[in-house]
Amino acid sequence: MSQTISIDPVTRIEGHATVFLNLAENGSLESAGLVVNELRGFERILVGMEADRMPLITSRICGVCPSAHHLAAVKALDAAAGVEPPPAGKLLRELLYMGHFIHSHALSLFVLQGPDLVLGLDADPAVRNIVGLVKAVPEVAKKAIRLRSLGQKINELVGGRGTHPVTAVAGGISFRLDAEKQRILGEWIDECVVLGVELGATARDLLLKRVEADPELLEQWVLPTWYMGTVKDNKVNLYDGQLRVIDDTGKIQLEFPAAEYRDHLVESALNWSYMKPTFIRHQGEKHAYRVNPLGRLNVAAGMETPLADQEFRAFHQNFGNPCHATIMHIYARIIELIYACEKAKELITDPRITGETRVPVQFRPGRAVGHVEAPRGCLFHDYEIDEKGIVRSANLVVATQQNYESINQSIAQAAQTHVIGKQDEQLLNAVEFAIRCYDPCLSCATHAVGRMPLDLVFRRQGEVVRQVRRDG
Repeated sequence: MSQTISIDPVTRIEGHATVFLNLAENGSLESAGLVVNELRGFERILVGMEADRMPLITSRICGVCPSAHHLAAVKALDAAAGVEPPPAGKLLRELLYMGHFIHSHALSLFVLQGPDLVLGLDADPAVRNIVGLVKAVPEVAKKAIRLRSLGQKINELVGGRGTHPVTAVAGGISFRLDAEKQRILGEWIDECVVLGVELGATARDLLLKRVEADPELLEQWVLPTWYMGTVKDNKVNLYDGQLRVIDDTGKIQLEFPAAEYRDHLVESALNWSYMKPTFIRHQGEKHAYRVNPLGRLNVAAGMETPLADQEFRAFHQNFGNPCHATIMHIYARIIELIYACEKAKELITDPRITGETRVPVQFRPGRAVGHVEAPRGCLFHDYEIDEKGIVRSANLVVATQQNYESINQSIAQAAQTHVIGKQDEQLLNAVEFAIRCYDPCLSCATHAVGRMPLDLVFRRQGEVVRQVRRDG
C-alpha cells in the first residue's frame, strides 16, 4: 500500500512549513513537496495606505529580512516620483544593506546550516543545533556570533533601528553621516573584513569535508535549472542593476529592468499550499528557475571586490559554470559574505558618503516597481498609486516563491538519496538540510514561540502504521 511521510514542522528555517513524501506500494517515491501553511496577506493589507508609508510597513513583513523589504519599497517610491537619490543617499542605503547581508548570511551559515556542517546530518538531534555547535567549535561559534552582531550594528546605525529600519525615504535617506558615525562604522567594518574572510574559509572547508564524507550531496543533489540575478557592469550587485536570466547551459536568455518583470515572470497558485510558485516565461514556454546566491553567481561574470572575486573564480573552476549542485548554495553564500564585508569597506571610505542625502519628491499616479537582491534572491515590490498618493494595489514577489519549484525537486532528490530505506536519524534531517540550502523565508518568516517538535507519520489506507517523533 502507498504511504505518506510528513515532516511537520521543518526546523532551522525562517518560517514554518510541512514536508510530505508520498511513497508507492513498492517503496519508491511518487511525489514530494513543501506545504507552506502561513498566510500573512500583506498584499491586501497595503491597499488604501499612503504610499510613503510602504518602506515602514513592508519592513514588518519579516523579522529576518526587513532591510530587503525596506529598500525594495523605497526604490519603488523613487520610481513613483521619477527621482534618483543623490550619491550619498545611495551609498548609505547600500551600506545599510551590506550590514543586513553580513547579519543574514552569518545567521544562515553558522546558526541554521552550521550544525549540519559541523556535526553531520546523522548526528543526534539533541546536539545538532546551535548549542551543540558552540560546544563542538566554541571559537568558530564565538566569531560567527560576533560577525552577525557587527552586521546588525551597521544595519542599526545606518537604518535607525536594528530590526525594522526607518531611515530610507523616497528620494534618498533621512540623515547625513557625521564624522563620528563614519569612524565607528569604519572600525566595525574593518573587523567584519577580518572575520568574514576567516569564517568564510572555515565554512568552505567544513562544506568540502561534508561533501567528501557524503559524495551523494554533490553528485546526486544536482538540479539543472534556469537562473536569474542582478548584474551591474556584468558583475554581481545586490542593490542595483539589470535582471539577467540564463538557461541551464549558461546561455543568456533575457536581460530586463525590474519594471518589466511581469512580462517575464508568471505566478501561479496551488490548492495545497499558500506559496505561489513562479516561473520564467520565454518564447511561449515556462521554465523553473532559481534566485539565490548560487543563481547570482551563475548569471554574473565576477564579483565587484577582489577577495570575493578570487573565491568566485575558484568556485566556478572547481564546480562548473553554471553550477547546478544544490549544496553549493552554501559556498555561494560564503562568497557573498566576503563580498558584503569588502563592499562595506569600499562604501564607508567613499568620500561622497558624507554629502547631501535626499532630493524632494512628489509622487505621480501610476505603477511603480522596485527591486533588490534579498539574501535569498530577487525581491520585487510593485505598487499602483493614485493621484492622492494612495496605494490601490500591491504585488510582492519574494525569492522563496521563485525557488519553490526547485525546492520541491530538491526535497525529492534528498528523499531518494538519504531517506527511502534509510535509518530514522537520516530520515529526520536530510530533507530539511536540502531545504536549508535555499535558506527559505516562508511567507517572509513568521516564527512560532516555544518548542519545535518534529513528527513523521507513515500511513497506510489512512491508518497510522508507524510514527517517529522528535521533541523540540
